Amino acid sequence: MVNITSAAGIICLLDEPVVELKVFALSKLNMIVDEFWPEISEAAEKIEMLHEDKGFSHHELAALVASNVYYHLGSFEDSLTYALGAGDLFDVNARTEYVDTIIAKCIDHYTQLRVQAVEAQETNQAPKPIDARLEAIVNRMIQRCLDDGQYKQALGIALETRRMDIVEASIMKADDVPGMLAYAFQVTMGFIQNRAFRNTVLRCLVGLYRNAGVPDYVNMCQCLIFLEDPLAVAEVLDGLTKDGDAAVLMAYQIAFDLYESATQQYLGQVLQALKATAPIPSALTSNFKPQGTATAAPGSVEVKQEPKEEEEQPLVEQQQQQQKIERTLDSLNEAEKVHQKNIEKLASILSGEVSIELQLQFLIRSNHADLQILRATKEAVRVSICHTATVIANAFMHSGTTSDQFLRDNLEWLARATNWAKLTATASLGVIHRGHETDSLALMQSYLPKESGPSSGYSEGGGLYALGLIHANHGANIIDYLLQQLKDAQNENVRHGGCLGLGLAAMGTHRQDVYEQLKFNLYQDDAVTGEAAGIAMGMLMLGSKHAQAIEDMVSYAQETQHEKILRGLAVGISLTMYARLEEADALVASLSNDKDPVLRRSGMYTLAMAYCGTGHNQAIRKLLHVAVSDVNDDVRRAAVTAIGFILFRSPEQCPSVVSLLAESYNPHVRYGAAMALGIACAGTGSREAIALLEPMAKFDPVNFVRQGALIASAMILIQQTDQTCPKVTFFRQLYTQVITNKHEDVMAKYGAILAQGIIDAGGRNVTVSLQSRTGHTNLQAVVGMLVFTQYWYWFPLAHCLSLAFTPTCLIALNSDLKMPKIDFKSAARPSLYAYPAPLEEKKREEREKVTTAVLSIAARAKRREGDKKKDASAAATATAAGDSKMEVDEEPTAKEEKPKEETTKATATASPAKDDSKKKATDKSATTASGCSAAAAGGGAAAAGSGSSSAPGDKATGSDKKVPKEPEPSFEILSNPARVMRQQLKVISIAEGTPYTPLKEVTIGGIVMMKHTSGGEQVLVEPVAACGPKNDDLKEPDAPEPFEYVEDDA
Repeated sequence: MVNITSAAGIICLLDEPVVELKVFALSKLNMIVDEFWPEISEAAEKIEMLHEDKGFSHHELAALVASNVYYHLGSFEDSLTYALGAGDLFDVNARTEYVDTIIAKCIDHYTQLRVQAVEAQETNQAPKPIDARLEAIVNRMIQRCLDDGQYKQALGIALETRRMDIVEASIMKADDVPGMLAYAFQVTMGFIQNRAFRNTVLRCLVGLYRNAGVPDYVNMCQCLIFLEDPLAVAEVLDGLTKDGDAAVLMAYQIAFDLYESATQQYLGQVLQALKATAPIPSALTSNFKPQGTATAAPGSVEVKQEPKEEEEQPLVEQQQQQQKIERTLDSLNEAEKVHQKNIEKLASILSGEVSIELQLQFLIRSNHADLQILRATKEAVRVSICHTATVIANAFMHSGTTSDQFLRDNLEWLARATNWAKLTATASLGVIHRGHETDSLALMQSYLPKESGPSSGYSEGGGLYALGLIHANHGANIIDYLLQQLKDAQNENVRHGGCLGLGLAAMGTHRQDVYEQLKFNLYQDDAVTGEAAGIAMGMLMLGSKHAQAIEDMVSYAQETQHEKILRGLAVGISLTMYARLEEADALVASLSNDKDPVLRRSGMYTLAMAYCGTGHNQAIRKLLHVAVSDVNDDVRRAAVTAIGFILFRSPEQCPSVVSLLAESYNPHVRYGAAMALGIACAGTGSREAIALLEPMAKFDPVNFVRQGALIASAMILIQQTDQTCPKVTFFRQLYTQVITNKHEDVMAKYGAILAQGIIDAGGRNVTVSLQSRTGHTNLQAVVGMLVFTQYWYWFPLAHCLSLAFTPTCLIALNSDLKMPKIDFKSAARPSLYAYPAPLEEKKREEREKVTTAVLSIAARAKRREGDKKKDASAAATATAAGDSKMEVDEEPTAKEEKPKEETTKATATASPAKDDSKKKATDKSATTASGCSAAAAGGGAAAAGSGSSSAPGDKATGSDKKVPKEPEPSFEILSNPARVMRQQLKVISIAEGTPYTPLKEVTIGGIVMMKHTSGGEQVLVEPVAACGPKNDDLKEPDAPEPFEYVEDDA
């Protein structure tokens, strides 16, 4: 066939009166339109007229030609309109660029119309009608996906277009239904920004999980957490407790996951509903209570308060309840006793007691903090700011380990802290003893307010703040004590610490009595107290979207003249909108347009909290706009920092988003970019993020930018090794270099000291993570990270970073909630995930005496004289000469051995006072508190139960012989509880021959329930004792020896 060079002849046929010729012309034009569309476009009107003529039998073919022409012209809307007019002639199965583009436009347009229709229904407006032809094309496209087995694509289109019928069909028709359910949950939580539609999808998923062949209760309860349906969760748990041993273990596992993912208020509601199902609810002790009520004070008898509605209940129901309460445990049958016991265990798990105690045990047992790093830092710093930074770094390093050995060894140095630095130092004990809740009041009793005696208030305020840190997000037992102390406080310093502690302990409880007391302190118009009260109100009302609370805070912020109070309220307002998505848009718009820069900054924080972890495009676009347009540097810095909160679920995107901002001319924007990278990429070891931070940390001319870059680098590199991230060693050396350099600015030193504490946090056994293992946003970690960023204005707030520390542990439990002795296999070289080698103490070199310079003439004369004397007495003193020769030989030997002795002494112990505790720590069965402090002091003492087959820093002492290196094994056996880093989880499995099977994959980490498969006796892991002062340790002084008292007569 001869190739044609023009379509003019075919186009002429369109003017012919014969219909067959017009049809022939359209069919030929449809074949050559991709090549001759410029010529055909001139006849577009004729083709359109043929389409509009319904009497023309082939008007659909005319529409298809017109659609192709407009596609090539770039008018996609017109092209879509005519494609719809083409009907079945538009083949959705054709693999051409034209079809793909029109289908994409078709789906986008249909999605837009469907969203508008749903929103119109919510506002009771008439929805815009959708073209049936448009819906037909989308339906054909979905059907093609289902026919081809592309179920994920079908699910994606269904979610985009709000088609719940297709959502369910795409999941149920799939070959791998559990996999599709998991994918649907992931996509729903990651990409659906509309809260109402997201809840609709989650309701659908709950039904599918429930109706599966084997109901997936774990994921069902995860959905119910997002749906805020505690009654349904309690119903599931109660059903499992009555359904056999395996089901009971599953209930325990769900309860552990619930505690890790849900708020205090939600857990309290689940627990209240679950208790009602117990045979004797009154026999269960509770740490939770309904919103807005007050518990009994510590030590007093708790009186069960029934709700007011009880008076209105029918008399019969009251009598039934009374009979139920009067029943005793002895009157229960066997099934009821088992049920009561199961509910008791569930209550202890949901209250958080078990999880907190297990993680505390893990952190104490596995503590590998290196005190030599802190000693070197302490010796290098001389400024009060760096002193405070060292105290905070020590708290981070020992977070949750209960080891305060460094502070005890340096009490005189610690006493230099004055005024607010004293509050910071006292509060650091709360970070160190975080989770040690049973003895918290005993631990802090020396620093808590007393009824009599003068006080500056700094230590007492720090003590109350420390109690809040110990009980953060789990404060049912301490809230009332803190509330009473805050009411009684007369000093602004005590009120400051009391507000912060109360906010941390009551986080997310929404208690009205606590709110009123915090508001009372806010309205005192005291700058110091008001700042803490503003932050605490936000923590208390976390995610509540409480209209009255928001109105109170915003109106007072607009009235007050104190910038400190404004700063506190700016954070507090944002916390009330945590995870509220589009519900926060109106408040964000109002705050962002305020004339006060502090309130505009609050708008940025509110946006970050509302869309936390969603990766929402509109939110990021808004933040980027403010980051380059606002006239206030603080607002711009906050806007860039907020990007990190939104992108932490997709850390790989953050470097590309902030890369240009990291090179901004404005140092505040550069600082914000550094912090955004640290927040979003925390614990990932991201090479792209480190590549952006390295030049900022080394060469940036502005010191506070270097400070932010150093802190952010530590967040990213926490729990990374040389094998997983080669830059770790460089940055550790950089921190030391900045700290020891006398010419460095104080701000950069502050950042480097904090970075040292963060990178080795929690005895090198925790990571920074803003999401839980189950994929939920880690509520307290997000709050802690946001408040930590406020250290820019107020150093004591830096302690809140400890809320974001997550132990990287794998803990196996049996049905009695005890840790059995179980081994895990890590299919990776031990050095890949090993602890860093401890820092070696530098030896002090003694200076040798320099010999006096002697002239060459005098030297020759002395040498000749000596030769003469030697010749004269050689024969007579041969024996004496031999003796002197021996003495000469012994001198160098003594000199050589002296450094060896010094080295042996230096490596044997850091201080003579710790010899006994060192010996105890080397014994693997040591479970005393001295072992805890020794592990911290030595920095490399093998922890009992750490399971590491080889310690990375071990060196042979006392022998100079070179030992040949053995080949490193390709795996490692870890014992329960095991330190398993985030990137190590994928290679973890149960060791062969273990008589236990896990209820969920051990690769998820955290607390895993184990089913005992053999009939033998279970061997348990011995618990270790926590460090710190205890009342029992305080011995009374011995009585004096008997003596006779004689009065002097004179």
